[in-house]
Amino acid sequence: MSLKNLREEVLEANLELVRRGLVLYTFGNASGIWREQGLVVIKPSGVPYETMKPEDLVVVDLQGNIVEGALRPSSDLPTHLVLYKAFPAIGGVAHTHSRAATSWAQARRAIPCFGTTHADYFHGPIPVTKPMKPAEIRKDYELNTGVAIVRCIGKRDPLHTPGVLVAGHAPFCWGVTPAEAAHNAVIVEEIAALALQTLTANHKVRPIEKALHEKHFFRKHGNTAYYGQKPAR
Repeated sequence: MSLKNLREEVLEANLELVRRGLVLYTFGNASGIWREQGLVVIKPSGVPYETMKPEDLVVVDLQGNIVEGALRPSSDLPTHLVLYKAFPAIGGVAHTHSRAATSWAQARRAIPCFGTTHADYFHGPIPVTKPMKPAEIRKDYELNTGVAIVRCIGKRDPLHTPGVLVAGHAPFCWGVTPAEAAHNAVIVEEIAALALQTLTANHKVRPIEKALHEKHFFRKHGNTAYYGQKPAR
């Protein structure tokens, strides 16, 4: 990895959020980490996506100090840094205000697993954080948002639950790479929209059976996965 490559990966992840219709104007952000160097690349605050270039992205250390870049980093940077410190396996974070997923976050409801599309990506429901306390909002709000997410994940494997709804706010997603984080943000929005339509079709619907959920999740994840092609050697 190089800083140039990471800048390009993070820019592409941000642009993917735009292409998939997950962000409006300057809403949302994506970042990536170079763990060997302890550096994070993140979208600058309030810069339109259509004019953003790799050199506009901001490079910071894990304490949030700017290492490279003339622009201010995203205001959500402290949330991203908390996630990188808490989840060593992740390499990218994506935050959107996509409509369906944000609706569930505003309703303060976890998204149940109603079908196999959901089960392919999440080992369980898409969880929602507990509402933040007034003191947590007044001081260090963005940092405490990250703390709320980490608390919500608890003992779950963060790669088996690659996203969380922040109560009253919106989704944060992550992955092994910035591209995977953006991909998971797209998937969370699709799952959220499907769940809303499922409840409209049958308001008494229940989550799918555990056996079906486990089958679909573990055929894509873990040591027993068999979906797709084996990596080339």
